[in-house]
Amino acid sequence: MIDLTKKHKDIPGFIFINLVRLIFGFLVLLLFLILGKIFIEGIGVISFEFIFDEPRNNMTEGGIFPAIFGTVAVTLIMVLMAVPLGVCSAIYLNEYAKDTFFTRIIRTSVNNLAGVPSIVFGLFGLGFFILFIGQGIDEVLETGLLFGQPALIWASSTLAVLVLPIVIVSTLEALNSVPKSHRDASYGLGATKWQTVKNVVLPQARPGILTGTILAISRGAGETAPILFLGAAFFLPNLPVTDLCIGDYCIPMINPAKQFMYLAYHIFILATQSANPTKTLPLQYGSTLVLITLTFLLNITAILFRYRFRKILGKL
Repeated sequence: MIDLTKKHKDIPGFIFINLVRLIFGFLVLLLFLILGKIFIEGIGVISFEFIFDEPRNNMTEGGIFPAIFGTVAVTLIMVLMAVPLGVCSAIYLNEYAKDTFFTRIIRTSVNNLAGVPSIVFGLFGLGFFILFIGQGIDEVLETGLLFGQPALIWASSTLAVLVLPIVIVSTLEALNSVPKSHRDASYGLGATKWQTVKNVVLPQARPGILTGTILAISRGAGETAPILFLGAAFFLPNLPVTDLCIGDYCIPMINPAKQFMYLAYHIFILATQSANPTKTLPLQYGSTLVLITLTFLLNITAILFRYRFRKILGKL
């Protein structure tokens, strides 16, 4: 008979678990080394002038406020475009669309889009948004070259297409995590399909949807390749804003038809196009530290919203 009380050592499992722990520890150590290097080299550059001033003297002096403003503007517009479209697409695929060959093709295409290199999306944005849509609008409205040129709106649209698969996939996972019994209970009480989705499914899936938003912000804010052709300027100290005047009062508004500076592109320019890369090295580290901090702040904001919704959901 087999003695069930005797413990048998699982040697392969023991080796595998410790190997995974070793790899995880190495990756965490590598992450802290990179972040520590950026923090140590960049913290000495951070100042009020560096954050809120405009660049001067071929970007070797001054600050990076136009790049910060452009990054925040592009990211927020990207989120406003990608999240509603991605959530609605996921709701249709998961709740309304039947499991047919066509819907399976769509799901496979969405998953494949998540692995497309970002430079491909940049070329797509140049050809579709600028040369096709923008110049088409100019021809119809006879506005010259107003929409058919690189601008903030086209960069945001391209980044929205880039992060759209992330939002759709994360929303699909969140919707699938809602138990089917909750839907059946709602139908049993006489609720319609839309009422069930709105009042039962979406509140429970909201934390997962916000997780997709966090991933989209992280992916979009750090991208450089897609915006190279779509409006990111080499040196543009002026903000992409236009005064909206009502009587004697003027309010600065973001002008989506203007070009802009972008933090990731600004770091790329300092590292590759500067006349003296050694002199701009502290500015590179400082700009990188600001970009990482800005991304963290945007992510923390979405995480706080997710925590709040989870807390509200737990009280229901």
